[in-house]
Amino acid sequence: MVGRSQADRNQLPLLLLRLLCLLPTGLPVRSGDFNRSTDNITVRQGDTAILRCFVEDRSSRVAWLNRSGIIFAGDDKWSLDPRVELEKRSLLEYSLRIQKVDVSDEGPYTCSVQTKQHTKTTQVYLIVQVPPKISNISADITVNEGSNVTLMCIAYGRPEPMITWRHLTPTAGTSPARDFEGEEEFLEIQGITREQSGRYECKAANEVASADVKQVRVTVNYPPIITESKSNEATTGKQAILRCEASAVPAPDFEWYKDDTRSRRINSAQGLEIRNTGSRSVLMVANVTEEHYGNYTCVAANKLGITNTSLYLYKRGSNVHYQYKVGPGTPIDSATSLAASLWLMANLLFCLFCTC
Repeated sequence: MVGRSQADRNQLPLLLLRLLCLLPTGLPVRSGDFNRSTDNITVRQGDTAILRCFVEDRSSRVAWLNRSGIIFAGDDKWSLDPRVELEKRSLLEYSLRIQKVDVSDEGPYTCSVQTKQHTKTTQVYLIVQVPPKISNISADITVNEGSNVTLMCIAYGRPEPMITWRHLTPTAGTSPARDFEGEEEFLEIQGITREQSGRYECKAANEVASADVKQVRVTVNYPPIITESKSNEATTGKQAILRCEASAVPAPDFEWYKDDTRSRRINSAQGLEIRNTGSRSVLMVANVTEEHYGNYTCVAANKLGITNTSLYLYKRGSNVHYQYKVGPGTPIDSATSLAASLWLMANLLFCLFCTC
Protein backbone atom coordinates (compact mmCIF):
# COMPACT_ATOMS: atom_id res chain seq x y z
CA MET A 1 0.00 0.00 0.00
CA VAL A 2 1.25 3.46 -0.88
CA GLY A 3 2.69 5.49 1.99
CA ARG A 4 2.87 2.60 4.43
CA SER A 5 6.00 0.90 5.78
CA GLN A 6 6.59 -2.81 5.40
CA ALA A 7 5.99 -3.29 9.12
CA ASP A 8 2.62 -1.59 8.88
CA ARG A 9 1.73 -3.80 5.93
CA ASN A 10 2.40 -6.87 8.05
CA GLN A 11 0.53 -5.58 11.08
CA LEU A 12 -2.58 -4.34 9.32
CA PRO A 13 -4.13 -7.75 8.52
CA LEU A 14 -3.52 -8.84 12.10
CA LEU A 15 -5.09 -5.63 13.38
CA LEU A 16 -8.17 -6.02 11.21
CA LEU A 17 -8.51 -9.66 12.20
CA ARG A 18 -8.31 -8.61 15.83
CA LEU A 19 -10.99 -5.98 15.31
CA LEU A 20 -13.28 -8.47 13.63
CA CYS A 21 -12.78 -10.98 16.43
CA LEU A 22 -13.53 -8.34 19.04
CA LEU A 23 -16.85 -7.53 17.34
CA PRO A 24 -19.38 -10.23 18.31
CA THR A 25 -21.48 -11.51 15.43
CA GLY A 26 -24.97 -9.98 15.36
CA LEU A 27 -24.21 -7.49 18.17
CA PRO A 28 -24.90 -4.00 16.76
CA VAL A 29 -23.07 -1.12 18.40
CA ARG A 30 -23.12 2.60 17.98
CA SER A 31 -19.88 3.68 19.64
CA GLY A 32 -17.49 2.37 22.29
CA ASP A 33 -20.48 1.18 24.32
CA PHE A 34 -21.26 -2.33 23.09
CA ASN A 35 -24.75 -2.23 24.62
CA ARG A 36 -26.02 0.44 22.24
CA SER A 37 -28.05 -0.36 19.13
CA THR A 38 -27.09 0.05 15.52
CA ASP A 39 -27.66 3.39 13.81
CA ASN A 40 -29.96 3.21 10.79
CA ILE A 41 -29.41 5.57 7.88
CA THR A 42 -32.14 5.72 5.24
CA VAL A 43 -31.21 6.98 1.76
CA ARG A 44 -33.19 7.11 -1.44
CA GLN A 45 -31.84 5.20 -4.43
CA GLY A 46 -29.50 7.42 -6.45
CA ASP A 47 -28.69 9.79 -3.59
CA THR A 48 -25.43 10.05 -1.61
CA ALA A 49 -25.04 8.36 1.76
CA ILE A 50 -22.63 9.63 4.47
CA LEU A 51 -21.77 7.08 7.17
CA ARG A 52 -20.27 9.03 10.08
CA CYS A 53 -17.28 7.88 12.16
CA PHE A 54 -14.84 9.83 14.41
CA VAL A 55 -11.51 8.91 16.04
CA GLU A 56 -10.18 10.11 19.40
CA ASP A 57 -6.74 11.10 18.17
CA ARG A 58 -4.71 11.06 15.03
CA SER A 59 -2.65 8.11 16.19
CA SER A 60 -5.69 5.80 16.04
CA ARG A 61 -5.77 2.99 13.52
CA VAL A 62 -9.11 2.89 11.73
CA ALA A 63 -10.87 0.87 9.05
CA TRP A 64 -14.27 0.61 7.32
CA LEU A 65 -15.75 -2.83 6.64
CA ASN A 66 -18.97 -4.29 5.29
CA ARG A 67 -20.25 -7.80 4.61
CA SER A 68 -18.07 -8.07 1.52
CA GLY A 69 -14.84 -7.25 3.32
CA ILE A 70 -12.57 -4.26 3.94
CA ILE A 71 -13.49 -0.98 2.22
CA PHE A 72 -10.81 1.32 3.69
CA ALA A 73 -7.87 0.60 5.97
CA GLY A 74 -6.56 3.94 7.12
CA ASP A 75 -6.24 6.07 4.00
CA ASP A 76 -5.76 3.05 1.77
CA LYS A 77 -8.75 2.08 -0.33
CA TRP A 78 -9.30 -1.65 -0.62
CA SER A 79 -12.63 -1.46 -2.42
CA LEU A 80 -12.68 -1.23 -6.23
CA ASP A 81 -15.99 0.65 -6.21
CA PRO A 82 -15.37 4.18 -7.61
CA ARG A 83 -18.49 5.49 -5.83
CA VAL A 84 -16.95 4.99 -2.37
CA GLU A 85 -14.69 7.67 -0.85
CA LEU A 86 -13.62 8.91 2.58
CA GLU A 87 -15.28 12.00 4.01
CA LYS A 88 -12.88 14.03 6.20
CA ARG A 89 -14.16 17.45 7.18
CA SER A 90 -11.98 17.56 10.31
CA LEU A 91 -8.79 15.93 11.56
CA LEU A 92 -10.70 13.42 13.65
CA GLU A 93 -13.44 12.55 11.13
CA TYR A 94 -13.29 9.26 9.25
CA SER A 95 -16.66 9.03 7.53
CA LEU A 96 -17.58 6.96 4.48
CA ARG A 97 -19.31 8.54 1.47
CA ILE A 98 -21.21 6.37 -1.03
CA GLN A 99 -22.45 8.13 -4.16
CA LYS A 100 -25.39 7.02 -6.30
CA VAL A 101 -26.58 4.54 -3.73
CA ASP A 102 -28.24 1.39 -5.06
CA VAL A 103 -30.19 -1.44 -3.48
CA SER A 104 -27.09 -3.65 -3.50
CA ASP A 105 -25.42 -1.19 -1.07
CA GLU A 106 -27.97 -1.89 1.66
CA GLY A 107 -26.67 -3.63 4.77
CA PRO A 108 -24.39 -3.19 7.81
CA TYR A 109 -21.19 -1.12 7.74
CA THR A 110 -18.63 -1.14 10.56
CA CYS A 111 -16.09 1.53 11.48
CA SER A 112 -13.36 -0.04 13.66
CA VAL A 113 -11.03 2.25 15.61
CA GLN A 114 -7.93 0.88 17.39
CA THR A 115 -6.26 3.15 19.98
CA LYS A 116 -3.45 2.40 22.41
CA GLN A 117 -5.94 1.83 25.22
CA HIS A 118 -8.90 0.04 23.60
CA THR A 119 -10.87 -0.82 20.49
CA LYS A 120 -14.11 0.97 19.54
CA THR A 121 -16.54 0.13 16.79
CA THR A 122 -19.39 2.01 15.20
CA GLN A 123 -21.92 0.06 13.20
CA VAL A 124 -24.33 1.68 10.76
CA TYR A 125 -27.08 -0.09 8.88
CA LEU A 126 -27.76 1.49 5.47
CA ILE A 127 -31.37 1.28 4.27
CA VAL A 128 -31.99 2.06 0.59
CA GLN A 129 -35.45 3.21 -0.42
CA VAL A 130 -36.72 3.00 -4.01
CA PRO A 131 -39.49 5.22 -5.47
CA PRO A 132 -42.54 3.34 -6.80
CA LYS A 133 -42.45 2.38 -10.45
CA ILE A 134 -45.09 0.58 -12.54
CA SER A 135 -43.20 -1.92 -14.65
CA ASN A 136 -46.09 -3.66 -16.41
CA ILE A 137 -49.75 -2.81 -17.01
CA SER A 138 -52.45 -4.35 -19.18
CA ALA A 139 -52.79 -3.05 -22.73
CA ASP A 140 -56.01 -1.36 -23.85
CA ILE A 141 -58.65 -4.03 -24.42
CA THR A 142 -62.02 -4.43 -26.14
CA VAL A 143 -64.55 -6.96 -24.81
CA ASN A 144 -68.20 -7.80 -25.29
CA GLU A 145 -70.70 -6.84 -22.62
CA GLY A 146 -71.06 -9.60 -20.04
CA SER A 147 -67.46 -10.79 -20.31
CA ASN A 148 -65.15 -11.21 -17.32
CA VAL A 149 -62.22 -8.78 -17.37
CA THR A 150 -58.92 -8.89 -15.45
CA LEU A 151 -56.63 -5.86 -15.46
CA MET A 152 -53.00 -6.23 -14.35
CA CYS A 153 -50.67 -3.64 -12.83
CA ILE A 154 -47.21 -4.72 -11.60
CA ALA A 155 -45.01 -2.28 -9.68
CA TYR A 156 -41.82 -2.34 -7.62
CA GLY A 157 -40.30 -0.12 -4.93
CA ARG A 158 -38.87 -0.14 -1.40
CA PRO A 159 -40.92 -0.19 0.73
CA GLU A 160 -43.22 -2.26 -1.46
CA PRO A 161 -45.71 0.13 -3.05
CA MET A 162 -49.44 -0.01 -2.43
CA ILE A 163 -51.45 -0.42 -5.64
CA THR A 164 -54.93 1.07 -6.04
CA TRP A 165 -57.34 1.15 -8.98
CA ARG A 166 -59.76 3.88 -10.03
CA HIS A 167 -62.42 4.07 -12.74
CA LEU A 168 -61.94 7.53 -14.23
CA THR A 169 -64.61 7.75 -16.93
CA PRO A 170 -67.80 6.02 -15.91
CA THR A 171 -70.94 6.62 -17.95
CA ALA A 172 -72.71 9.93 -17.47
CA GLY A 173 -75.22 9.81 -14.67
CA THR A 174 -73.00 7.82 -12.31
CA SER A 175 -70.45 9.10 -9.81
CA PRO A 176 -67.49 11.10 -11.22
CA ALA A 177 -65.01 8.34 -10.39
CA ARG A 178 -64.93 5.09 -8.47
CA ASP A 179 -62.13 3.79 -6.26
CA PHE A 180 -61.77 0.03 -5.85
CA GLU A 181 -61.08 -0.98 -2.25
CA GLY A 182 -58.81 -3.91 -1.47
CA GLU A 183 -57.58 -4.36 -5.03
CA GLU A 184 -53.88 -4.85 -5.70
CA GLU A 185 -52.00 -6.03 -8.78
CA PHE A 186 -55.10 -7.51 -10.42
CA LEU A 187 -58.49 -5.88 -10.82
CA GLU A 188 -61.23 -8.38 -11.68
CA ILE A 189 -64.57 -7.28 -13.15
CA GLN A 190 -67.21 -9.98 -13.40
CA GLY A 191 -69.82 -9.62 -16.15
CA ILE A 192 -68.70 -6.19 -17.31
CA THR A 193 -71.41 -3.75 -18.41
CA ARG A 194 -71.35 -0.83 -20.85
CA GLU A 195 -71.38 1.55 -17.88
CA GLN A 196 -68.06 0.09 -16.77
CA SER A 197 -66.24 1.01 -19.98
CA GLY A 198 -63.69 3.81 -20.01
CA ARG A 199 -60.28 4.56 -18.53
CA TYR A 200 -58.95 2.75 -15.46
CA GLU A 201 -56.09 4.26 -13.48
CA CYS A 202 -53.49 2.21 -11.61
CA LYS A 203 -51.55 4.07 -8.91
CA ALA A 204 -48.47 2.68 -7.13
CA ALA A 205 -47.48 4.65 -4.03
CA ASN A 206 -45.05 4.53 -1.12
CA GLU A 207 -43.59 7.22 1.15
CA VAL A 208 -40.36 7.62 -0.83
CA ALA A 209 -41.60 9.77 -3.72
CA SER A 210 -44.66 10.75 -5.71
CA ALA A 211 -46.90 7.92 -6.88
CA ASP A 212 -46.44 6.39 -10.31
CA VAL A 213 -49.68 6.42 -12.32
CA LYS A 214 -50.63 4.66 -15.56
CA GLN A 215 -53.94 4.11 -17.35
CA VAL A 216 -55.61 1.39 -19.39
CA ARG A 217 -58.71 1.85 -21.56
CA VAL A 218 -61.50 -0.74 -21.58
CA THR A 219 -63.97 -0.68 -24.48
CA VAL A 220 -67.20 -2.61 -24.01
CA ASN A 221 -69.10 -3.72 -27.12
CA TYR A 222 -72.89 -3.95 -26.92
CA PRO A 223 -75.79 -4.25 -29.40
CA PRO A 224 -77.74 -1.21 -30.59
CA ILE A 225 -80.63 0.32 -28.71
CA ILE A 226 -82.81 3.08 -30.14
CA THR A 227 -82.37 6.18 -28.02
CA GLU A 228 -84.47 8.63 -30.03
CA SER A 229 -86.86 8.54 -32.99
CA LYS A 230 -89.18 11.31 -34.08
CA SER A 231 -92.04 11.26 -36.53
CA ASN A 232 -92.82 14.42 -38.44
CA GLU A 233 -95.54 16.18 -40.37
CA ALA A 234 -94.90 17.73 -43.72
CA THR A 235 -96.52 19.86 -46.38
CA THR A 236 -96.68 18.67 -49.95
CA GLY A 237 -93.94 20.33 -51.97
CA LYS A 238 -91.86 21.15 -48.93
CA GLN A 239 -88.83 19.53 -47.30
CA ALA A 240 -89.24 16.94 -44.49
CA ILE A 241 -86.88 15.20 -42.10
CA LEU A 242 -87.11 11.97 -40.09
CA ARG A 243 -84.46 11.40 -37.43
CA CYS A 244 -83.33 8.19 -35.72
CA GLU A 245 -80.62 7.76 -33.07
CA ALA A 246 -79.13 4.59 -31.58
CA SER A 247 -76.49 3.81 -28.97
CA ALA A 248 -74.08 0.96 -29.73
CA VAL A 249 -70.43 -0.10 -29.69
CA PRO A 250 -69.18 -0.53 -32.35
CA ALA A 251 -71.15 2.31 -33.89
CA PRO A 252 -74.29 1.06 -35.64
CA ASP A 253 -74.99 0.87 -39.35
CA PHE A 254 -78.35 2.38 -40.35
CA GLU A 255 -80.85 1.37 -42.98
CA TRP A 256 -84.27 2.79 -43.85
CA TYR A 257 -87.33 1.02 -45.20
CA LYS A 258 -90.69 2.35 -46.49
CA ASP A 259 -94.03 0.69 -45.73
CA ASP A 260 -93.68 -2.97 -46.70
CA THR A 261 -90.34 -3.97 -45.21
CA ARG A 262 -89.94 -6.76 -47.75
CA SER A 263 -89.43 -4.23 -50.48
CA ARG A 264 -86.06 -2.84 -51.42
CA ARG A 265 -84.54 -0.61 -48.78
CA ILE A 266 -84.38 3.15 -49.29
CA ASN A 267 -81.30 4.60 -50.96
CA SER A 268 -80.28 8.19 -51.51
CA ALA A 269 -82.29 8.57 -54.71
CA GLN A 270 -85.60 9.81 -56.04
CA GLY A 271 -85.60 12.88 -53.88
CA LEU A 272 -84.59 10.97 -50.70
CA GLU A 273 -81.25 11.39 -48.94
CA ILE A 274 -79.86 9.42 -45.99
CA ARG A 275 -77.23 11.07 -43.81
CA ASN A 276 -75.51 8.88 -41.21
CA THR A 277 -73.28 10.52 -38.60
CA GLY A 278 -72.03 8.35 -35.74
CA SER A 279 -75.05 7.33 -33.69
CA ARG A 280 -77.57 9.36 -35.74
CA SER A 281 -79.29 8.77 -39.04
CA VAL A 282 -81.43 11.34 -40.82
CA LEU A 283 -83.80 10.66 -43.74
CA MET A 284 -84.37 13.83 -45.76
CA VAL A 285 -87.16 14.31 -48.29
CA ALA A 286 -86.31 17.22 -50.57
CA ASN A 287 -89.79 17.68 -52.11
CA VAL A 288 -92.64 15.86 -50.39
CA THR A 289 -95.24 14.18 -52.60
CA GLU A 290 -98.25 12.02 -51.73
CA GLU A 291 -96.13 8.91 -52.18
CA HIS A 292 -93.78 10.01 -49.40
CA TYR A 293 -96.40 9.93 -46.65
CA GLY A 294 -96.62 6.82 -44.52
CA ASN A 295 -94.61 4.47 -42.32
CA TYR A 296 -90.80 4.37 -42.33
CA THR A 297 -88.61 1.88 -40.47
CA CYS A 298 -85.19 2.84 -39.15
CA VAL A 299 -82.91 -0.15 -38.55
CA ALA A 300 -79.70 0.00 -36.49
CA ALA A 301 -77.31 -2.95 -36.48
CA ASN A 302 -73.78 -3.95 -35.54
CA LYS A 303 -72.00 -7.28 -35.15
CA LEU A 304 -73.69 -7.92 -31.80
CA GLY A 305 -77.31 -7.31 -32.70
CA ILE A 306 -80.04 -5.42 -34.50
CA THR A 307 -82.97 -3.22 -33.52
CA ASN A 308 -85.48 -1.00 -35.31
CA THR A 309 -88.19 1.57 -34.80
CA SER A 310 -91.09 2.94 -36.83
CA LEU A 311 -91.47 6.60 -37.72
CA TYR A 312 -94.21 8.33 -39.65
CA LEU A 313 -94.32 11.12 -42.15
CA TYR A 314 -97.88 12.42 -42.23
CA LYS A 315 -99.60 15.20 -44.10
CA ARG A 316 -99.94 18.46 -42.26
CA GLY A 317 -103.53 19.12 -41.23
CA SER A 318 -104.66 15.53 -41.77
CA ASN A 319 -106.75 13.75 -39.13
CA VAL A 320 -104.56 10.65 -39.33
CA HIS A 321 -102.82 9.82 -36.07
CA TYR A 322 -100.13 7.18 -36.44
CA GLN A 323 -99.09 4.94 -33.63
CA TYR A 324 -95.51 3.74 -33.44
CA LYS A 325 -93.23 1.83 -31.16
CA VAL A 326 -89.55 1.10 -30.68
CA GLY A 327 -88.44 -2.50 -31.12
CA PRO A 328 -90.05 -4.59 -33.84
CA GLY A 329 -90.22 -1.48 -35.96
CA THR A 330 -93.68 -1.95 -37.54
CA PRO A 331 -97.09 -0.29 -36.93
CA ILE A 332 -98.94 -1.88 -34.07
CA ASP A 333 -102.09 -2.02 -36.16
CA SER A 334 -100.44 -3.91 -39.04
CA ALA A 335 -101.60 -7.48 -39.57
CA THR A 336 -98.19 -8.50 -40.83
CA SER A 337 -96.09 -6.80 -38.15
CA LEU A 338 -94.46 -9.93 -36.73
CA ALA A 339 -93.66 -11.54 -40.06
CA ALA A 340 -92.31 -8.30 -41.51
CA SER A 341 -90.06 -7.64 -38.53
CA LEU A 342 -88.64 -11.17 -38.54
CA TRP A 343 -87.98 -10.95 -42.27
CA LEU A 344 -86.29 -7.57 -41.85
CA MET A 345 -84.02 -8.75 -39.08
CA ALA A 346 -83.07 -11.92 -40.97
CA ASN A 347 -82.34 -9.90 -44.08
CA LEU A 348 -80.08 -7.44 -42.25
CA LEU A 349 -78.24 -10.14 -40.34
CA PHE A 350 -77.58 -11.91 -43.64
CA CYS A 351 -76.18 -8.67 -45.07
CA LEU A 352 -73.97 -8.15 -42.04
CA PHE A 353 -72.51 -11.65 -42.18
CA CYS A 354 -71.94 -11.41 -45.91
CA THR A 355 -70.05 -8.12 -45.55
CA CYS A 356 -67.95 -9.60 -42.72
